[in-house]
Amino acid sequence: MSWFDNKTLTVLRQRGVFIQWAAMAAIAAILVYSCYAKARKSVVLAVDGKEATAVQTFARTVGGALKAQDIALYEKDEVTPSLETRLQNGMVITVKRAVDLCVTVDGCDIPVRTRSLKVEDVLAEYGINLGPDDEVTPAKDYPVYPGMAITVARVKVETQVNDVAIDYNTEKEYTTRLPSGASRVAREGKEGIEHQTWQVVLKDGKEVNRQLAGREVVEPAVDKLVVIGSGLVVSRGGENIRYSRALDMLASAYSYTGNNTASGVAPHYGVAAVDTSLIPMGSRLYVDGYGYATALDRGSAIKGNRIDLFFGSNGEAMSWGLRRVKVYILD
Repeated sequence: MSWFDNKTLTVLRQRGVFIQWAAMAAIAAILVYSCYAKARKSVVLAVDGKEATAVQTFARTVGGALKAQDIALYEKDEVTPSLETRLQNGMVITVKRAVDLCVTVDGCDIPVRTRSLKVEDVLAEYGINLGPDDEVTPAKDYPVYPGMAITVARVKVETQVNDVAIDYNTEKEYTTRLPSGASRVAREGKEGIEHQTWQVVLKDGKEVNRQLAGREVVEPAVDKLVVIGSGLVVSRGGENIRYSRALDMLASAYSYTGNNTASGVAPHYGVAAVDTSLIPMGSRLYVDGYGYATALDRGSAIKGNRIDLFFGSNGEAMSWGLRRVKVYILD
């Protein structure tokens, strides 16, 4: 005789199947959760120096994690670890952005994207070589920042040799052999030639500075000589002296006073003090008994037809005394 009837056995069987299914479901749930927990990773993202952020991701690689976070990468951006690296829990992913800027060189504007830290590193990265005199703005050690403009000026120093004409002067010679006011050319003038050496600084092909480094006369100029007839000529010591006017003057003498003349030069033989309202300062003179002189001084007592002549010693001045002389004002 059976302990259980058929109905009871059926119920027991159904309960067993239910328990079996419940156990299997629990095991499956545990397995799913375990896989989920294993697939999900916590990583830290540090992008372009900003504050690091912890994120949860199911991505398998660094590149997948960045894509899942909508972090786009551009040319020359640097990712550490590399994009192909498999993710690990607690991993720190760093993205360093490159910056955009412009380099102007050799007449061209070059768009640049770089992670270089200094201007000179940018130039080296893009193969822009500098000459010894080239100028870089900003300076080569200046730090790089987004949107900056770097300018390279090509500087070249050239030596130029030029032949330059030397002007000639016109000399005048007065003679009593021609009528007064008549003239003739006794010698034609001719320009000379001078070699000039210049140091020329070119910036981007344009001249910005030049300095004369040397000069050499290879052919001197020949002055033109014009002979002019003059009626106002006096002969002294076998020399014909041409003058514009002659004055009868009272001439005194002076010697060293310890002061310079009114014109600023030190007194010396040939210096004359005059009334500058009558004889302009700087006029060349010929004084009978004294010789050639120049009006370079004046004095409070020298007024009108008075002239004071300098002598090198007090004895010479005393010897001259005070006398009437003819003073010729030369052209």
